[in-house]
Amino acid sequence: MTDPSDIQADFATVFGSRPTFVVRAPGRVNLIGEHTDYNDGFVFPAAIDYDVRIAGRPRDDGVVRLWSALFHRRAQFALGTRRRSRRNGWSNYVRGVGVILASEDYPLRGMDAIVTGTVPLSSGLSSSAALEVASCLAFEAAGEFSIEPKRRALLSQRAEREFVGVQCGIMDQFISALGQANHALMIDTRSLDYQPVPLPSSGVSIVISNTNKQRGLVDSAYNERRAQCEEGVRRLVKALPGIRALRDVTLADLEAHGALLDPVVLRRCRHVVSENERVLESVEALRSGDLGRFGRLMNRSHGSLRDDYEVSCLELDAMVEAARAVDGVYGARMTGAGFGGCTVSLVADEAVGRFKQSVGEEYLRKTGREATFYVCRASAGAERLL
Repeated sequence: MTDPSDIQADFATVFGSRPTFVVRAPGRVNLIGEHTDYNDGFVFPAAIDYDVRIAGRPRDDGVVRLWSALFHRRAQFALGTRRRSRRNGWSNYVRGVGVILASEDYPLRGMDAIVTGTVPLSSGLSSSAALEVASCLAFEAAGEFSIEPKRRALLSQRAEREFVGVQCGIMDQFISALGQANHALMIDTRSLDYQPVPLPSSGVSIVISNTNKQRGLVDSAYNERRAQCEEGVRRLVKALPGIRALRDVTLADLEAHGALLDPVVLRRCRHVVSENERVLESVEALRSGDLGRFGRLMNRSHGSLRDDYEVSCLELDAMVEAARAVDGVYGARMTGAGFGGCTVSLVADEAVGRFKQSVGEEYLRKTGREATFYVCRASAGAERLL
């Protein structure tokens, strides 16, 4: 992980002085609860110990000057400008947060800032949400004001939806802002209530395995799956007049009224309804320390995503199968939207080295692709370090 002193030294090199603040915001992995968020359901992410960090000093001229240590690029804009940058797309996440904060009349100041981080890009670990939440904290530090963490998450989400133009759910920004060390958060995406659930502080690791397959079908498939879920609700409401979303439907309801649905729509609904139940059961399993039960729920989640929701792919399935064959693995599943990206596995610490070697070799043999592994622990959410 990046040492806070490193970014301070980099800031001095770029801007010729010492920063007055350093902030961080973590990436995330969703342990279970996939494609439930847009159905008012439950998700179960953890913040991870890969993060985005921003060091800065305030300016009094309303100008924001940025340096990306990752891209070795400068960007500059005046507070209040609503124009996106084509040349420096990474800066739009910072610009967007500034626009949203200005619209809410927060006392913004310009700043010189350097942006760095360890969240792998295009990995499904939410580097964009981490950058947005870190940017919000940086504007707070420069302007000497403070925002409550849940509101910080909502404002960061608005920046991505209204400025960047990605119609994301709330999970990524929420866990980046409110994550807790050695805990996952069970989030109710309807009410935004959440429960921290303890994860073992030693003995097991979260291992994220990147298939390194680009997720090219995600946008069209996401829109199609979302429409199918909405169609299911429209048809089921005839028999279940109180429902607003699949969150309100049980497996017993689907058993009783599934004839109202097209077979494909029924499978989509069955995944969402059963996945919500798996999230709630996962909370019980972890609270009781039953890692075996939690791992079995992860495995069932992958099967449902593969067979009922049909968002897996050869690479994800190969990665999951290779992971489950390793002694010391409690469970493994795809994580994220699907059609590529990453899997997440819960692995005994003593098996991590064996896991990376065995899974890497088997995945290469089956797919011809190299895997990338990130060994993580559940991290604290966004915070000011200096």
